[in-house]
Amino acid sequence: MELFPHKDISALDSLFKAARKVAILSHVHPDGDALGSSTAIALYLGSIGKESACILPNTVSDTLSYIPSPSVRYFYADKQLKRAEEWIRESDLIVLADANAFSRTDVLEQAAKESQVHKVLLDHHLNPDRENFALVFSTPEISSASEVVFWVLRELGCRMEGEIGKALMTGMTTDTNNFANSVFPSTFAMASELIANGVDRDAILQQIYNSYRENRVRLIGYMQHKEMHILPEGASYMVLTKKLLREFGAEEGETEGLVNIPLAIKEVRLSVLLKEDDGLFRVSVRSKKGTSAQNLALQYFHGGGHENAAGGKLFIGSDITTAEDAPAYVERILKEFLG
Repeated sequence: MELFPHKDISALDSLFKAARKVAILSHVHPDGDALGSSTAIALYLGSIGKESACILPNTVSDTLSYIPSPSVRYFYADKQLKRAEEWIRESDLIVLADANAFSRTDVLEQAAKESQVHKVLLDHHLNPDRENFALVFSTPEISSASEVVFWVLRELGCRMEGEIGKALMTGMTTDTNNFANSVFPSTFAMASELIANGVDRDAILQQIYNSYRENRVRLIGYMQHKEMHILPEGASYMVLTKKLLREFGAEEGETEGLVNIPLAIKEVRLSVLLKEDDGLFRVSVRSKKGTSAQNLALQYFHGGGHENAAGGKLFIGSDITTAEDAPAYVERILKEFLG
């Protein structure tokens, strides 16, 4: 299945073969797709004798701790910023995976932009920053960055199996919410080939969905019971405060999937989750077909994404005066958006 021009694949092959040292970056708060796609690229580069490192803005959550490979070097900027920046400066090729621009890499943005080496983008989000990249492999008509990487590496002659297969199957599965969102014929073709090549999908599902700590399950239950607000307009919202995160001892990544739960209710067509961080709320938006999560994120949350899965931010001090104003703000804009 040819999804990208042969001339671009050939150009990427030349860049990979010419590279001595490669920096592979991804977005802030890396999820399964960010970690899976970047890990697969690093494993491929290792297989052709190239030195590389996955450089991520934040440490990955325990839920995804099975993805990092012992064969790959990782730098997490929240713990190793100077070493991460040094690797970027020393690299003669930079790859950005699962992000449409270097602005999504947080504290790594400046070092990446200042580098004068060739840069490659592998992504699936809207509006890729094409001007800052020598090569761009990006289309929203593919489920995930992991699927983009799957088809690109496959064209380069990489066999989709072993650790590479596990990383890519994980990334695609998490980004589609186990085939519930943004699924295309190519997505099923990818999954079928990976399984045929021996990737243990059952083991991956066990890791993703059945290996949580008790804290996470109790927090999810509490949020549904106490904090899930349903509006007559067909929307739901939840506000997850720092106080609640501390009370339940929640760790990074343990609220994944919470925003999807209200969509199980027949009348709900739009779900919003606000998660408090320093000076802002991180916003996740999900919707059913016919209602645009993307437009809501663009209009009200400085964000964007896909038609039915998007995200953004709500800034305390500018968008709202205090954190306590968040519920009223979200309720107002949801009524306005759906009214």
